[in-house]
This record gives sequence, C-alpha cells and structure tokens, in this order.
Amino acid sequence: MSLTVFEQLESEVRGYIRSYPTVFHRAENCWIMDEHGNRYLDFFAGAGALNYGHNPAPLKRAVIDYLEENGITHGLDMATSAKRAFLETFEQVILAPRKLQYKLQFTGPTGTNAVEAAFKLARQVTGRTNIVAFTNAFHGVSLGSLAATANTKFRNAAATPLANVSFIPYDGYLPDHGDSMAYFRKLLEDRSSGLDLPAAVIVETVQGEGGINIASDQWLVTLAALCKAHKILLIVDDIQVGCGRTGRFFSFEEAGIVPDIITLSKSLSGYGLPMSLVLIQPEIDLWSPSAHNGTFRGNNPAFVSATAALNHFWRTPEFSEALAKKSAQLAAHLSAMRQTCPTIIAVRSKGLVGAIEYDSATTADRISQFCFERGLIIETCGPYGEVLKLLPPLTITEKELNFGFEIIEAATRNYACL
Repeated sequence: MSLTVFEQLESEVRGYIRSYPTVFHRAENCWIMDEHGNRYLDFFAGAGALNYGHNPAPLKRAVIDYLEENGITHGLDMATSAKRAFLETFEQVILAPRKLQYKLQFTGPTGTNAVEAAFKLARQVTGRTNIVAFTNAFHGVSLGSLAATANTKFRNAAATPLANVSFIPYDGYLPDHGDSMAYFRKLLEDRSSGLDLPAAVIVETVQGEGGINIASDQWLVTLAALCKAHKILLIVDDIQVGCGRTGRFFSFEEAGIVPDIITLSKSLSGYGLPMSLVLIQPEIDLWSPSAHNGTFRGNNPAFVSATAALNHFWRTPEFSEALAKKSAQLAAHLSAMRQTCPTIIAVRSKGLVGAIEYDSATTADRISQFCFERGLIIETCGPYGEVLKLLPPLTITEKELNFGFEIIEAATRNYACL
C-alpha cells in the first residue's frame, strides 16, 4: 500500500497521514477500512466532526435524495428550501425546548470562520478590540482565531504578530487549585491591572486540543456573571465538544449559563460535510447586510444532513439516554485504568470525550502507534502531546467501546505500566 503519491505531491504540512500511514477507502459508523480491507475502530471521529459515525444511513439517504432531485448545492446566503428546513428544525428541536433565543449566522464552512465572525461582531457591538482567551485554548488557525489560540506550535506558524488577545488561566491551570476567576475579577476591577476591558471572552467548556481540560459548572457560572457585570460578551466555542459530545447538545447546558454568542461547526452537519454556525443573541445582531460574507456560507447538502441528524437523533430522548449510559461506561473504564496503572498522571472525561494523561509525549505517541497497529485510531493532544484523546462516535455500541479499551489497556501495559 503505497503512500508515495502523497509524499511526492502533497505539502509537508500534512499531519494525520503521518500518524495513520495507510490509504483509507471505506467507512461505516465506528469502523474505517483501508484499501486492503483492514478494519480500524475509530476513536478519533474526524477530530470531533463525526459524532454520529461514518455514513449514518438516515443522513446519507437524505443527502442522496436531495441530490437526485437536483436540489440546490451552492446558494451563497440566498433563501433555499434546504436552509428553511434547517432553520425551522433547529429552532423546534434545539432552541425552543431549551428556552433559548438566538439568530443564526451562516459563515464560511469551518470552525475558524465562525470564530472570526464572532470576534468581529463582538468588537462592533462593544466598540472595544481586546478579546480574553484562556491558557491551553484552541480556536483555529486563521489569524484572528489563532491570536486566541495558546499553543506555541500553532502561534509560531503565523510568522506575524498576533495581537488584541489577552490570556488568563483556565480552570485548574493555577497551582494549588488557585482561583483564576478571582484573578480575572481583580484584573477587571483594578484600573492599574493593565488589562484593556475586553469586547468578549471566548471559552471552551472542555478544552479539546489543550488536553481535555474540563471547566467546572461553578467556574463557568462565575465567568458568565463577571462578563455580565462588566458588559463583556461571552462566547462559548462549542465547535469540538458541542452537538452531544459532552452528553447534551450544548456543552454548557449543565452549568445553566446562556452565552451571548455560540460557535458551532464540526459535527453540526452530522455527516462530515463542512458547515459552521454562529448563534447570536437577537439584541446584539447588529450586522449590516453583507458586512461579513463568503462564497461558501450556504452549504445546502450540509443543511440537509444537519436537519436529518436533528430529526433522527434529537427529537426523542432515546439517543441521549443511550449516550448517558455509554458516557458512564467510558468514565468507569478510565477510573479502572487509573487505579491499575499508577504511572498514569490523570484521567478526565465528560460525556463521550475522555483523556488519559501520561508522563510524556513519547509515551502517548507510542501508545497511539500501538493502538493503530492493532486496529484502533486514536490521537494525542495537550500542551506537549502527552494526552491520549478519546473521541469515539456517539453511536458506538457498548461492545465496541469495550473492544477499544482492551487495545488501549494493552498499549498502556506495554508502555506506561512498566
């Protein structure tokens, strides 16, 4: 199975192909097959873009039917039947039951496009320029969102100054359980702190690329209250951990907060089709017509698959109930591993996103490679790549989840429990 053509013709920037050196050909739900028919259980889920697995049948059928009827594929931001169906379904299935009111802005098709739009709008609404982000944050790699991304590997690649963002400690970042919200309050209230009053704060309730760091509900509540008190807009970046990944559609629901702006992408289309969305509180939807546009801000096949996903998975409680059981199963596996392998630094999970933190990136890389060689696709994350990130499709069965952990446990015994 040759990778020569990729090495000869594709840029050196390619990444995941180096971790998974095979040519993939087909995929179904939690399984990916390469050109030789080798099967791999997927604990990667397209970096969170495939929460409902590969090629979910109801979504595939909806897209095929739409295309066979010559439905609009490219529509800019014109009115289409596919967009109308999505708007109506999103309001009925997601917003209304949660008593949420947002205007929907369709941006360019990736998550970073949504973040860029959110920053631009926040600056227009407030008349201020500074954004507050958090240690270990990841919000994208276009220049505006990259300015709010903390990891030096990504920041250094910009090769230009990244400005108008201030970083403060995320929940749990400070030693001895220091209170980062008390620190933030002091910065805001002290006129000599040097912090320019921000237009917005952007936060991931669970930091995906940063190492699966999980903010407590109380920390989020305090953050929301501080933002409200100082007339700072609160942006929740739910691009990787929204759409059910933490157990509910939005990752912030348990905390009971209501962000001013929410960014969504990745699994929003339900099928891996590019689509992103900015949810805006109506009173701050101050855009002028076409003030923020883009050629691909209306991906109609993605509207079709997204509508099918909402109808199939979120109209009834069965999907959420099954997800809760599998979330408990994942947490139990992680707890057991932590007890049997004391050299594991920490384990963390919320819903069906989990983390195993090892002593080094070398250990995590070896474990990831061991898993791949035995038929499990899984990636690493964290400041140094020392964390094994678990992102199985939400549609995985309990048996498949157990099988994946058997491989992870074998890899950990080989490389971390010596």
